[in-house]
Amino acid sequence: MPKTYRRPTFVREESWRYKRVKESWRSPSGKTSRVRRSKEGWPPVVKIGYSRAKATRNLHPSGLREVLIWRPEDLEGINPSTTVVRIGHTVGENKRNKIIEEAKKKTLRILNPGVKRQAEEAKAEEEGIKVDSAEAEKAEVPEAVDEETEEKKP
Repeated sequence: MPKTYRRPTFVREESWRYKRVKESWRSPSGKTSRVRRSKEGWPPVVKIGYSRAKATRNLHPSGLREVLIWRPEDLEGINPSTTVVRIGHTVGENKRNKIIEEAKKKTLRILNPGVKRQAEEAKAEEEGIKVDSAEAEKAEVPEAVDEETEEKKP
């Protein structure tokens, strides 16, 4: 794999001077703009020379290619040694669970499994406790006690 170099941070001209000018990049268009003329001591301009090597573009930091998945059938034909899976953000909980099960069978790595409820339920089942959400809220709120008379307040 080719070596990757750190790209400079491209900031909008004069964004450090004025609060109203945000840092997000805009191409300088002024006739006398120092950034456009690439003067020394001014921030660099976005140019094609800063692009990454084709072999390393669009890779996950782990060095594997990302594949976006919306349904369990999309997992077919994916090589676990060269690709990682990201589940689409619109996928619901049931389909997400099915995708996770299929991925485990095929030993695929999922970048955003995001199933927290299932883990909490499994933990509660291990302890033998089934807590309803309404009961949990009642248990958290302690009753107020008057310190002088030590009686419960309504």
